Amino acid sequence: MPEHYDVLVISGGIHGVGVAQAAACAGYSVLLLEKERLTAGTSSRSSKLIHGGLRYLEGYHFGLVREALRERAILLKIVPELVSLHAFHLSVYPETTRRPLKLRAGLMLYAALSGFRQGSRFHKLRQDERSDLDGLETQGLQAVYQYLDAQTDDAALTRAVLRSAERSAAELVCPAEFLAAEIYPPQCEIRYRANGLEKHCTADALVNATGPWVDKEDNQINPKPAAVPMELVQGTHLLLEGALSAGCYYMEVPSDRRAVFLLPWGKGCLLGTTEKTYTGDPAMVSPLQEEISYLQDVLHHYFPQRSDRVIDRFAGLRVLPVGKRGVFSRSRESLLSLDREHQTRVVSIYGGKLTSYRATAQKVLRLLAKSLPQRKLIARTMDVYLSPAD
Repeated sequence: MPEHYDVLVISGGIHGVGVAQAAACAGYSVLLLEKERLTAGTSSRSSKLIHGGLRYLEGYHFGLVREALRERAILLKIVPELVSLHAFHLSVYPETTRRPLKLRAGLMLYAALSGFRQGSRFHKLRQDERSDLDGLETQGLQAVYQYLDAQTDDAALTRAVLRSAERSAAELVCPAEFLAAEIYPPQCEIRYRANGLEKHCTADALVNATGPWVDKEDNQINPKPAAVPMELVQGTHLLLEGALSAGCYYMEVPSDRRAVFLLPWGKGCLLGTTEKTYTGDPAMVSPLQEEISYLQDVLHHYFPQRSDRVIDRFAGLRVLPVGKRGVFSRSRESLLSLDREHQTRVVSIYGGKLTSYRATAQKVLRLLAKSLPQRKLIARTMDVYLSPAD
């Protein structure tokens, strides 16, 4: 007889390990399949931010921001070694389109949506406080607002969530390639390849958390879950020489009014991100010269004296719903595709934010609840301390 699991999860990215942890903490038996290695994809190529997304307020995505700020508060509590608050700076010049009144209103709403929890305070810097901001251009500088948001090591956070899942008896097979699944009323029959051998198992429920590969893996499931119209969007980051001492910077790009961040990272600083539609093989995504030049131009505009020497560069892919709005304005909320509304057995995760991985996992489990056996709760993930130690 093949091994049987309550839940089988495909992918060792942040959403995959998040679902594995949530299911294991709920008492379910869990098998997690990862094709290459943990964080091989976007989960190690993000902007490293745990935030509500101040800019999402412009698109009226209030529910998304509120949820992410709640999750930020939870992560500050359960993994303080990997998630910490930093000062972020918003600068205003004559050409800045987001004027002081709008910024103050946005920051006040941001604080309110956080429930005025830890990290909700903000203020306008005095004139004498603006001169020591890591070389920020002072000519024409009209105002600087400082608020708090959080930063993390995305790869380390993913590993910490996985360790928590394993402590609750989730099993990881890596490398393991998902081959196919047949979905029957009583259970899912699954084939995968590990150590050069084809293996079989069964599960009550199947979760596809493969990010940019979600459609490809859904094609191997019979019957195939309903597809979500989506496109892949490439985001490039540059690791530059020169540390930052005053915190992080939220910059409005002069050419297109997008937001770009400059963040401390190791002994240097991280600059990103871009948003460019991508149509190739997700495994082949890489920074383009036009993206590098775009980011360096933003740096030169706001920090004319800082070095733009690139130490490293990386590109990741976001999964975004197709829409009439530009990429920058579309929601980052995760979309969940189901094999059927009643007695759901398959959930495919489209998109989503690093910050909200835990909330997404809880939504997935609620959708699968009627297909899963009764188990005794081990722990609530909002209360489980995540150890950063290897």
